[in-house]
Amino acid sequence: MKLEVAPLENAFVRLAPLGEAHREPLRAACAADTEIWAALYPYSMAGEHFDPRFNQLLTDAGRGQTMPFAVLARGKVVGLSCFLAVDPINASVEIGGTYYRPDVRGGVVNPAAKRLLFGHAFACGARRVQLKVDALNARSCAAVLKLGAVQEGILRQDRVTWTGRVRDTVCFSVLADEWPRVREGLDRRLAR
Repeated sequence: MKLEVAPLENAFVRLAPLGEAHREPLRAACAADTEIWAALYPYSMAGEHFDPRFNQLLTDAGRGQTMPFAVLARGKVVGLSCFLAVDPINASVEIGGTYYRPDVRGGVVNPAAKRLLFGHAFACGARRVQLKVDALNARSCAAVLKLGAVQEGILRQDRVTWTGRVRDTVCFSVLADEWPRVREGLDRRLAR
């Protein structure tokens, strides 16, 4: 697997490699739902937590540890999604760190963005693409299943969130030989 950083685009969204130009628009998108950060995320991007987390994303990207993307819909930044845990030796990558403004949740943005991320990962030689979701986040778990991913299990007491809550993590994946079926399902969904 040779995963490369590149802008990704379809008729619904554009995924731009995260850069300084996205700082203020992403800050505004993250401020649209300040309660979600304490409830469901292992870190916060609300208020005073935004700049340190944004800076860390850029630092990690510079080191090749993550590949963050600003998610744009109709030319406006509506969120963020990343390639995490890039493992070229095992041809595995995680899609995570995803956040969308409340007004675009439940619509076309997530399946369109995931279609691009999955497609890019598999085109670059991924054998496995995984997603991890807080077990309390029923909406995101349902959304990942609706994408066509397979739930593998739950990592109990997997992570301590920034609030101190110990989280259970639900693990999902799509394998390379499953991608054609998942892609077809996403393409049908987006065509509607």
